[in-house]
Formats: sequence, structure tokens, C-alpha cells
Amino acid sequence: MIYVMSDLHGCYQEYLKALEVIGFNENDQLYVLGDIVDRGKEPIKLLQDMMMRSNVFPIIGNHEYMALTVLRKFCVEITQENVETHLDEEDMENFYHWCSDGGKVTLEQFRKLSSEEQLDILDYLEEFSLLEEISVNGRNFILVHAGLYPFLPDKPLEEYQLEEVIFKSPNYDLVYFADKYLVSGHKPTISIDKKKRGQIIEKNHHIAIDCGCVFGMNLGVYCLDTGEKWYIEKEK
Repeated sequence: MIYVMSDLHGCYQEYLKALEVIGFNENDQLYVLGDIVDRGKEPIKLLQDMMMRSNVFPIIGNHEYMALTVLRKFCVEITQENVETHLDEEDMENFYHWCSDGGKVTLEQFRKLSSEEQLDILDYLEEFSLLEEISVNGRNFILVHAGLYPFLPDKPLEEYQLEEVIFKSPNYDLVYFADKYLVSGHKPTISIDKKKRGQIIEKNHHIAIDCGCVFGMNLGVYCLDTGEKWYIEKEK
């Protein structure tokens, strides 16, 4: 089976529970649509678990982008030659913005790792896909963190740039593709429809799967083969 989930935000225990509930094994595949890190309790443990699974495929979200932008800079050894030039005003702005948006917990746990473990994490983050297009049982899916913005019907998927897929959610009232389903996270579904608090939304060939786990709602899991849905409640 092929499953998708999104916006784990360090909810490691809920992630493990989800894998247990769906009976995830080496014959299955899981796509995680970004925002794995920040805000929640155990973002580094979550990344390290995913790294060890060859059948788990990460897609980049805005929080991975922020983390990678900052951590690559801060992992460079400061020497007498670069002490005054390595970090500039933009670097510091990126750092404060990331920390204020939930990055502090990721940074604190990252700093406790060995240098080798830190580099492994950074290398893994750089391998995240921009988006994925797959076919399952005759249905076509585009998997992306946020959306395709600005969306142009005739624009090939390979022409979308990083900033166009990680920051802006789609217009769920419009059908983007008559023959494809756009699967996205980024925006908690309660923000799309208050009646769908903590639930996956299927609408106009969109499948919105961020059920707001880190905000006290659910971790949603969707099976692309069958359309089945599972909900893991946030641990208290």
C-alpha cells in the first residue's frame, strides 16, 4: 500500500502509532509531505527514524527549508579568516525567524548530536523531493507540501520552483486538474472548513491531509490505493 501523511512537526510518538495502526511494513510506501521538524517535542528523533526507512519518502516543506538554510550556516567552523564575514544580517534574520516559528526545539536537539550525526541530518534534508507525481490503481496524484502557486494549468510540474510549492496553499474551491488529485499539507484542515476539525478533506480533486496534530488535533493518514483514512489523536 502507498500512504501519505503531512505536517508531523516533531510528533514522533503519534507517527510511530500511525505506522503501527496501518500495519506499515517493508512492502508498503509512505510519502511525508513536509514540515516534519519544528514546534513538536521530538523532531530529530522523527527525522532519524525516517532516515533509516528506505520506503519512506520525504517531500520538503517550508520548515525544512528554514531549518536547512540556518543549520548549514551554523555548522561551518568559525575561523580567524571567516569570523567577521561568515554570518551576515540576512543570516541572523533567518535564524530569528526560524526560531520564532518553532525552530528552537529542532535547534536544541540538533546541537546535542555529534558532528557526524549533524551532517547526516543535513545531507538527508537536502535529499527531500520538491514534489512527486505518482499513479496508483489508475488514479494520478501530485504530492506537494503546500500547493502550486501561482497555479497555471499549462505549466509543467518540473517548472515549479521551491518557493512556489512550500509557502502557498491551493484554492480548494477550484479544480486544478480534472485527471489528477493534488495532495497537500501545510494548512490545517480546520482552517479550510471548521466542520472538518482534525479530518482529511477531499474536495474538487484536492486532498488536504494536515489535520493539525501539533496543535492538539489529529495526525491524518491517507491510503492512495483505497482512499481509507486513519486518525491518530495527539498525545496529551
